[in-house]
Amino acid sequence: MHLRPLTGTITALVTPFQQGKVSYPDLKRLVAYQIKGGVDGLVPVGTTGESPTLDYEEHMDVIRFVIAEARGRVPVIAGTGSNSTHEAIELTRLSHEAGADAMLVVAPYYNKPSQEGLFRHFCALAETTDKPIVLYSIPGRCGIEISVDVVARLRARYRHVAWVKEAGGSVDRVDQLKQALGRDITVLSGDDSLTLPFMAVGAEGVISVASNLQVRAIARMVRLALAGDYGRARQIHRRLYPLFKGLFVEPNPVPIKYALKRAGIISSEAVRSPLCELSEANRRALETLLSSLA
Repeated sequence: MHLRPLTGTITALVTPFQQGKVSYPDLKRLVAYQIKGGVDGLVPVGTTGESPTLDYEEHMDVIRFVIAEARGRVPVIAGTGSNSTHEAIELTRLSHEAGADAMLVVAPYYNKPSQEGLFRHFCALAETTDKPIVLYSIPGRCGIEISVDVVARLRARYRHVAWVKEAGGSVDRVDQLKQALGRDITVLSGDDSLTLPFMAVGAEGVISVASNLQVRAIARMVRLALAGDYGRARQIHRRLYPLFKGLFVEPNPVPIKYALKRAGIISSEAVRSPLCELSEANRRALETLLSSLA
C-alpha cells in the first residue's frame, strides 16, 4: 500500500468536552483550525486527547469523527495504544477499518513488560494492520522505554513500523536511533521544547501539544528546520519556548485546554477526572504568558 509521509507538524488533538460529553462542534472547529493553519497531520485520542478517560465507544467515535472531518487532506494517526495487547489490537483493527492513515501505539503503561514483552506486544499490533505504526516511547508516563534494540527488531520484520515518537527528553536518544537505523527510521519529537534540538540531529518533525494553539507558527518553524534554515527556525523557537514550557505547568492537557478556550477555539476548558482545572496561581501565570504572545 502507499504510505503517506508522516513528518512535519502533527497535532496531538485535545478532546473537547461539554457537560461531561465529547463536544463534537468544538472538535470540528479545532480540526478546521488545524488544517487552515497548515498542519501536516492529526492525532486523535492520544494522551493529549485524554484517552485514559474516554470509554471504548467514545474513543472510536472521536477517531471516526476526525477522519471524516479531515476528508483526506492530512493524515490521521489514530491513538490505539493500551497496556492490554487485546484492547490495542481491537482499537488498531477498528481504526484501520475506519480509514485511519496510521496508528500511534504507546508503550504499555503500569504493567511494565520486559523488552521481549514489548517486542511481542508491538508484533501483535503490526500483524493487525499494514498501515504505518508509530511507536511512542514516553518513559515518564509509562515507566519503561522502548529500547533501540526493540525498535531495530521491529523495523527489520515490518516495513510499516518505521516511525518513533520520542518523548524521553534526550537528544542522545535520537542520535542512538539514527546511528542504529539511519534513514530506516523516522523520529518525531514528542516534546515541543525539544523539537528543534531533535531535528538538528535527525528528527523530521513533531507530534505537538502546542500546535493545538500555535499551529501556523510551529508548522513554519518545522518547515524551516526541514529546509535547513535553522537561523529563522530558531527565532520562532525562542519566541515560543516560554509557551512550550508553560503548557506543562500542570498535567497535559489541562493548560492547553485553558489556552484554547481563552482563544475561542473551543468553548470549554473542561477535563475529565482525575484531572482538574488549573490552579488559580497557574491560571494567572498562563494568562500573563498568553497575553505576551498575542
